[in-house]
This record gives sequence, structure tokens and C-alpha cells, in this order.
Amino acid sequence: MGMFSNIELNSLEDLLLLELSDLYDGEKRLCSALPKMADAASSPVLKRMFQQHFQETERQVSRLEQVFVDLGKPASRETCDAMKGLIKEGSEIIDATGSPDVKDAALISAAQRVEHYEMAGYGSARTFAQHLGHSNVARLLQMTLDEEKETDKRLTQLAEESINVKVGGNMDVGTQTWEA
Repeated sequence: MGMFSNIELNSLEDLLLLELSDLYDGEKRLCSALPKMADAASSPVLKRMFQQHFQETERQVSRLEQVFVDLGKPASRETCDAMKGLIKEGSEIIDATGSPDVKDAALISAAQRVEHYEMAGYGSARTFAQHLGHSNVARLLQMTLDEEKETDKRLTQLAEESINVKVGGNMDVGTQTWEA
């Protein structure tokens, strides 16, 4: 999101609404990207994961719409430049040629970048909502945060136990620590 340009932030409520608008835009964009990622995956398990996450993301969009209703505000989208960039990177992987197994490892890595971005956003928004006394909003945001964490965990497990093994190494996509 062009999060801090030409935006007036006078209260935590303003910041919460801005964060929610960013998340809403990001989730809508992700709904367009996930079917393409599923089509690009060669692993049947990864393909199913992306398809399931697409359905979950649609529910997360609906949950965000409920959050806006609970706050008495219309659902609005603030362009999420970060998600646009993450999806652009994912599109480059989708269009890449080469080993299908390596491409699957790259798709997992790209998906985990998205999940980590979403976890940061949902965690912040949930905390803002809690602080403002919006307990139902905080509960709904926590549900989505838990789903994003679970998706990240499943992607790591798939990478570690299957995909990365196929590409000839023990490197953990999304969890590898590199030493100089």
C-alpha cells in the first residue's frame, strides 16, 4: 500500500481502517493469483494446496467484509503495493521454464513470502482492534491469522518432506539460514 502517502492518520482507528483496506485489496488480488499458481504447480499435492488456499482466501475476503460491517464502514480497498509486488514475483515464477520440481520449490517460496506478509498485516490489525475494544473484529482477524500461519506451516512441511528432496537437497524453502 502506498500506506503513508497522502493519507491522514489521526487515530488508531484510522490506522486500523487503513490496514484493513490494504488487507482487503491484497486478499482480492490473491484470489486472482492463486488459480494461476495452482495451474503452474506440477506436484499434485501443491496444486491441491493452492486450490484449497484459494477457497480459504475467498472466505477470508468475506470475513474482512464482515469486519467492515462490524465497524460500520463500507468495505474499501487501498492499493496494496506490497502484494502487487509479491504477485508480480510469483507471476515471473509461473512463466519460468526449466525443471518442474525446481519451479514447485520456487512457487512454495513465493507463496510463503505472501503468507508472511499477510501474517504481519493481520497480526497488526488484530492488535489494533483489540486495543480499540473491537473484540469481535479482533476475533475474526485472529481466525484469518491462524489460517495464514497454518498455510505457511503446511507449505514448509511440503517443501521439507517432498519438493526440496526432489530437487536434490536438504534446503528448506522459507526456513533456510545461509552462512557466509
